[in-house]
Parts: sequence; C-alpha cells; structure tokens
Amino acid sequence: MATPVLICDDSRLARRQLARSLPDDWDIQIEYAENGLHCLEQIKAIQPEILFLDLNMPQMDGYEVLQAIKAENLHVLVVVVSGDIQPTAHERVMALGAIDFITKPCDGAKLEEIIEKHGIKDKAMRERLQHSLGEQLDPELRDIYQEITNVAMGQAGNLLARLLNVFVELPIPNVNVLEVNELSMALQSIDTNASTSGVCQGFIGGGVSGEALLLLNDSSFVEIASLMNYEGELNQKVELELLMDVGNILIGAVLTGLAKQLDMHFSQGHPVVMGQHCNVADLVSTNQERWQRTLAIEISYSIENHNVNCDLMLLFTEDSLKTLKFKTQYLLED
Repeated sequence: MATPVLICDDSRLARRQLARSLPDDWDIQIEYAENGLHCLEQIKAIQPEILFLDLNMPQMDGYEVLQAIKAENLHVLVVVVSGDIQPTAHERVMALGAIDFITKPCDGAKLEEIIEKHGIKDKAMRERLQHSLGEQLDPELRDIYQEITNVAMGQAGNLLARLLNVFVELPIPNVNVLEVNELSMALQSIDTNASTSGVCQGFIGGGVSGEALLLLNDSSFVEIASLMNYEGELNQKVELELLMDVGNILIGAVLTGLAKQLDMHFSQGHPVVMGQHCNVADLVSTNQERWQRTLAIEISYSIENHNVNCDLMLLFTEDSLKTLKFKTQYLLED
C-alpha cells in the first residue's frame, strides 16, 4: 500500500520539480493541490501522510493552510517549501506546526535528509504493516490485549518513575500478529539510524511462552546514569549494567502485570544481551532465526524532559495464541 503524499503549489513547474526530487525507493502515491483551498480539500479526501506546502499562493496562502490544519485538527506532517528565505518566515511556519522548511529550488539530497530525520518512511512502513495485518487479529481480542497491556505497562512505568524520580510518558501499545519477516521490518522501523543496545529475556507459564526484547537508544545512557546519580566513568560495562537494570524493571513489571490479569504465573529465563552499540538491523539479523510467527506487543517508553527512549517488545509464540484467547474470554463475561 503506497504512502499518500500531497504537494501543494500554485506553480505546475514547482509541483513537478518537487515530485521528481523525492526518493526513488519510497513507495508513494503523489497527489497535487493548486492552492490552499484545494489543499485542504485534498487533505480531507486522501488523508496524506505528508504535505509539501508552498507559502505564496492565491486564494489561501501557506500560512492560512497551516492555521486551518491546526484549527481543524487535521493529521498530516507538513514540510514548507518556499522561496521566502526570511528567518521570520521560517519561525512563523514552525510556530504554526510545520516540521521543517526547505527553500526553493528543491534539493533532492535535502529532501532525503528531512525524510530520514523525521522517520517518515519508517512511520509509513509501520502503519502499512498494522493495516495489512489488522484483519489477522480479531478486533475484540486486540482491544483486550491492548487494555491488559495498558494496565501492565502503567505498573512498569510507575516503578521506573519512582526509581528515577521522573515522569514516564506512556504510549498506546501496538498489538499485531506478525510473520518472521514482518517482525524484522517492524523492529527495524523503530529507529534505523540511531545506535542501539538490546537485551532479551524468555518467559513461560501455563501454556504461554515467548520473549521480551528491550531496545534502548544509546543516547539514553548518559541521561539514565545521571538520573541514577552515577558519577563514575560511563564505559561499556557500566552501560551494560544500566541496560540490565532498566530491562529488569520494565520486563519484570510488565510480565507480572499481565500474569496477574490472566491468572497465570510466568517463569523468566536469564536475560541475554542481543548486542551493544549497533543498529537495530544488526540486532535483528543476529537474532531473528529464533522468531517465527508471533503475537507482538510493542510499548515505547520515554521520559519527559530527558533524552531517554526505549522500546519493549513482547513476542508470544504462535502456540500461545490459543491459550491466550482462552484466558481472556472470562474478562468479557458478565
């Protein structure tokens, strides 16, 4: 499923030039708008992932489009493309919600840089995965799995918040049934550029088994060490200890929270280091032979006002799906 992209410019030449500058390897469906009013109509009609927006246009200019997008709560990423290079113009569009600004004429390398910077390709890939796999999991079951995960991750977030004296931002968990190749894509889409460290821990109990994977962005270690009042040298050994500490807190608390709600008990194996200071693709290629078709629950934790981001992925084996479904049936009983 191609990602819808909207280009809004009153110049036909400018529209075509920008379209030709977009990356060749990006699976997209390009649509056009000739002015601001047409742009808003197109946003509502095709729901583009990203909008490339000119500023100086008849009927409704780019500033007014940004204001309307904000006022009408329309969901689209906006990159402004304009010949107006005044610093004030840049400041105004960013204040109105644009994610970036490109000066005309468009430079393909700059466009590629912005697309990579904001993870637009990865976000689109993940949404396509969720869309294509959505029909494989019963909506009622997905709702149950999301709700019990909400409770469990809240307990884990509370432990981390108390330990570090911070506010932990909790997301809506993603729940999908994935084949092994789709799982690899989903993991790699978490962060293709940043250096990452990972740990995994197996669990089993009552006919349910799987692995919990914790991926921690390497840029998070300095902040975590500071929050834990660590004053020594931050070497690879210390970073491994910090990774294990965070993993023990989050994995242990989430599994305990799930087990209580399902009236089960999970025994946890010893944590195993997947890798340190490498990209997610390398972590995946090294470990993916163990993973088959699986129920995957992804939780992305972050800490307010701190550069700490980690992803916790729970991978339940295909053999566990029947037991999990049976265990959740009583939660819907009157």
